[in-house]
Amino acid sequence: MKLSLIVLRTPDPEKLQTQYCMLGIEFQYHRHGSGPFHYSAELDGLILEIYPLSRSQEKADPHLRLGFTVANLDELIPRLLKLGWKVLSGPQKTEWGYTAVVRDMDGRKVELTETKIP
Repeated sequence: MKLSLIVLRTPDPEKLQTQYCMLGIEFQYHRHGSGPFHYSAELDGLILEIYPLSRSQEKADPHLRLGFTVANLDELIPRLLKLGWKVLSGPQKTEWGYTAVVRDMDGRKVELTETKIP
């Protein structure tokens, strides 16, 4: 079994995709049939989509936690702060690597771990 899809719902899809683009994610803007327009990106076989809130939602669910591997955490953090991300912890060396935990505009925690990309 392999995880293949994550859908984030937000009151402002354009702003949220701008935040996640700073992590190096490239989104496409489209829709399926008569469904809502949304942003979609493929990450090594995983589809990450950003949709507007559904009619029954009043706000985004802040309890989902995501994790991404990034190339240079010390360079990335100042750029994230300019786009409204909040730093909750780090960057710091941990048993899992050089990490930081940040919060996106909807309150989701996102763990960033630096890796050396050749």
